[in-house]
Amino acid sequence: MYFAMNRFRIAIGHETAFENVWKNRDSSLADNAGFKEFKLLRGDTVADEGYTLFISSSIWESREAFIAWTKSENFRAALKSAGDNRAMYLGPPKFEGFSAVEGA
Repeated sequence: MYFAMNRFRIAIGHETAFENVWKNRDSSLADNAGFKEFKLLRGDTVADEGYTLFISSSIWESREAFIAWTKSENFRAALKSAGDNRAMYLGPPKFEGFSAVEGA
């Protein structure tokens, strides 16, 4: 199993707008071979840093299934409006990928 996560630092006051972008997106993740699950996670607000942390988390059967998705038309379509709403982002997202070592 492979876990793919992007960490987003969202400017305080833009959390609802960011959540709405994700809730209203045209997602086709479920159409991809090997896709298992998606969650958008909201962390605690870091007032002294001026942001709220969000993580988009997807679970895949394998790293290969995830990589195949990143090379697909569905991936390109999912990112076509990634540059919109730049005021809410404090820098680009940070990708982190993990392979399961233990657990059911």
